[in-house]
Amino acid sequence: MIAVNHVFKSVTDSTGTLTILRDIDFSLRRAETVAIVGASGSGKSTLLSIIAGLDTPTQGTVHIDGVDLFAMDEDRRAALRAEKVGFVFQSFQLLANLTALENVMLPLELAGRRDARATATQMLQRVGLGERLNHYPKVLSGGEQQRVALARAFVVRPAVLLADEPTGSLDFATGASVMELMFELNREQHTTLVLVTHDRGIAERCERRITIAAGQVADISTSVEA
Repeated sequence: MIAVNHVFKSVTDSTGTLTILRDIDFSLRRAETVAIVGASGSGKSTLLSIIAGLDTPTQGTVHIDGVDLFAMDEDRRAALRAEKVGFVFQSFQLLANLTALENVMLPLELAGRRDARATATQMLQRVGLGERLNHYPKVLSGGEQQRVALARAFVVRPAVLLADEPTGSLDFATGASVMELMFELNREQHTTLVLVTHDRGIAERCERRITIAAGQVADISTSVEA
């Protein structure tokens, strides 16, 4: 489902060239769950952005479901993301002027779905927010906001879900509840899940762990819990 082929990423400014990623190479199967782990500054989030086609590599390619992301222009990459990729972020990234229901409806409406309201309502009920449909993000707790974000990500039934520190803004108990829900939805929809996390417990729940150190793949291991 995902093939990352010899990806390099460098940035240049007045002080010189900084290499962020160096020869990253791996592939992920359909419906596989994978944690990308490593110290802060190791390049994990940059790698996730490149897999999403939101950032471009200096060298190398990324294929999503057989399609070369960087053989396309940004408009076509955006269309591919809308069709196949869901996102969950540490900071939730909900639109403050939209209700929970409207936030979840948005990707369906952009896809031209006439059943957007009904489908979004069902998904919010699935994540336990059936009574919060018309609430705005500012009156929702952090855990509730992340559940809305999960609903928005999964409502289009993406082939790939990319999550960047999804529990980083939550307390331990709330984060554990949100992650349980994420893994449940992932199993139900057979999504390929790529998760950046500092939480070892979360990482060990994934089938594989890819450790990034100083911009390189230091280790790829299979979780004993997978």
